[in-house]
Amino acid sequence: MIKVTINRRNDQSIYSFLMSGHAESGPYGYDLVCAGASAVSFGAVNAVTALCEAELEIDLGDNGGFLQCILPEDESSPEAQILLEGMIVSLQTIAADYSEHISISDHGR
Repeated sequence: MIKVTINRRNDQSIYSFLMSGHAESGPYGYDLVCAGASAVSFGAVNAVTALCEAELEIDLGDNGGFLQCILPEDESSPEAQILLEGMIVSLQTIAADYSEHISISDHGR
């Protein structure tokens, strides 16, 4: 199962997220849940980096199935927050249909 953890500050702004695990909803290379979650999360990271010119702390782990992104407080623009909130909505949409393969914990909400 893919586990997504969203961490928020007291003001509800997102300061980090972590995705770990494997969906195992299909054979390697054909796992649509994994592909969707990966596309959404990496797309959000790339969008924040490119459009907000933010310096994110990114850890991809050593063996795949891991993405940690930390948004330093001085990089927390309203635009970055909107992009990350959009990522959460997209991941929740995937989880609504595939809850046995992906779970989301939104700490601070």
